[in-house]
Amino acid sequence: MQSQDVAKRPAASPTAPVVDVEQAEAALVEHYPRLVRLAYLVLPPSLGRNRRVLTAHALTQRALPRGRASASAIPAQSTGRDGDPGYAFVRLQVVRTALEAGLPLSFRAWPKRSQLPPLLPQVWGLRLFPRSGGADELALDQRLSALSGPARAVYALRGLEKLPDGDVRRVLAAAGVDEVDAALRETDEAPTQFELLNSPEFDPCSLHARPTDLMRRRQHGKAALAAAAAVAVCGALLALPGGGWGPDGAAAPAYAANPAAEAALNPGKLTRVVPTAWKSATRKDFSVWPARGDLTENTALLRRALAVWARPGASVQVSATPGTPSGGPAGPPQLLYAGTVDNARVVILYDGLRIARYAEPKDGTKGAALDFARVDGATGTEANAVVLDRADGNVRYLTAPWVRKAAERDLLKPSAGALPMTLTDGITSPLASPAQQTGACTSWNVLQLTDDTGTRLMSDLGELVPAHLTAGRPGSAHEVSGAETQRAWAPFACSLGAMRSLGVRSVNAWQYAAQPLPDASGAAEWVCTRAETWRGGGERVLAQFRTPGGTYGAVAAKAQDVAACGARDPQVLAGVLWKSAAGSWYLLAAGGKDTKSIRATGGVNGSAQGGLLAVKTKQGVQAELNGTLDDGRTITGLR
Repeated sequence: MQSQDVAKRPAASPTAPVVDVEQAEAALVEHYPRLVRLAYLVLPPSLGRNRRVLTAHALTQRALPRGRASASAIPAQSTGRDGDPGYAFVRLQVVRTALEAGLPLSFRAWPKRSQLPPLLPQVWGLRLFPRSGGADELALDQRLSALSGPARAVYALRGLEKLPDGDVRRVLAAAGVDEVDAALRETDEAPTQFELLNSPEFDPCSLHARPTDLMRRRQHGKAALAAAAAVAVCGALLALPGGGWGPDGAAAPAYAANPAAEAALNPGKLTRVVPTAWKSATRKDFSVWPARGDLTENTALLRRALAVWARPGASVQVSATPGTPSGGPAGPPQLLYAGTVDNARVVILYDGLRIARYAEPKDGTKGAALDFARVDGATGTEANAVVLDRADGNVRYLTAPWVRKAAERDLLKPSAGALPMTLTDGITSPLASPAQQTGACTSWNVLQLTDDTGTRLMSDLGELVPAHLTAGRPGSAHEVSGAETQRAWAPFACSLGAMRSLGVRSVNAWQYAAQPLPDASGAAEWVCTRAETWRGGGERVLAQFRTPGGTYGAVAAKAQDVAACGARDPQVLAGVLWKSAAGSWYLLAAGGKDTKSIRATGGVNGSAQGGLLAVKTKQGVQAELNGTLDDGRTITGLR
């Protein structure tokens, strides 16, 4: 039975170009990873990640014309990827069968082949799923899951295939979609984060593998001799009290058991800190946080959280900041929180290296999520807060027991002041999260926390632990707590969007130079923004340029995994092409106060003594920058 969304495939016209099976096979082999990714994106997420992966491969492998005969291509699809009608043909088959796979089964008609679990490929003994992406990929996956099948197809064809809407209409019509306009309108409301479609989160050819239930497989091997006895033994094992090794909620089936692992998954052995421990501790870190929340004695919830941490099931959404291991705990972790937040039950655990956050709906375990963040060495400010919940674009935090006050501040509007937030047993009221905003950057809300030692700003960058914001020369940076430093940060707040989901520990902004502009245009600011990560690698550096009266700073150069603008090497050199009010173009460059000279080569030739360079040039030229420091060392410009 056909649904309203996917109808019978239109017949090809007699003049349609003919695609023989060899041509289609060549296109499929050449573009197989892209076609499988396309099928994976169109398939409904309700299939589960393991079946969705296998179905995507099965549909792609069945996209060839039947038999050895030629097949007609839809005329509008005669040119596919790089003008190849063979690719256009197999792409159409992939889209059509993926849409059919999402149709509900009906008692009034035989199911289509694509609606049934694939016969091939099959992987025995393993569950396969793509590698987890970052918070942006997870958010996009959740948004795509809310779209209809045709709307997901539109999104994938626009973002992955780069097709204009006219070609998208023809593909969907050829695939049998009736309401093409409705699918286009539905997709228009989704965020255009097309670059994320190429991430590992949506790559069914690069997979993680986890075992299925090894114990049950072993028992099935004996079932031929003693089926009834095997079933009874299996049922008895699964019913054992405190059995963290049996299926539990969203956890995958168990694969091994040993005393140390069982102890780590025993909720009765969780570490719990007394509420006053932090007052006498020599270090203020996560290890002195007390257990809070209304479900700290809910043994069943804690057991599920520990079991999912050790072996997340295929339906669990798992995310981890870069460089964070996602394996189970080596020993009993510490309980930081277990309680009800909005419409979810949340458990937060700490094992000395990582924060693990488990969340499940209040009405079951379907849709459970597990998030990891590396926090080794976190003390004081870095252990001030953990994300408790995200909902409707808002974020709610669990704060350290030493935090006395919390407030919300818009970093773009330093003169607006801070808005007090309520603190209830360490839990803040909701804060609009900048990490989830799309479109133009018109605000950047940060969390302001105050304890007995001062006030600090933290920014949500889409991870479990907010990043600590500082200002000043690397090695002697200070808090962004005064009016002056908050005004200095304001023009560059939106640059924090480039640092989301990188495992960021702290971000420092430093004005390293002020440059008089040619043609008496005032003085410009050069600011270096550096994000330090928890893993000690992958740091991102932005050199930003702001003209007088400019609302925002412009990124002049950026780099990753460099020591520049950091405590080890505070030196930085960057340049930008700038057009004066008189219409003249200049190459402007600036280094820090220790820069002895700057030289530009390539499209622009010029040099200057000191840390500033201004050379008249033409629009669109490119140049190489080199600087010499007072100690004789040379540096190159960020690119």
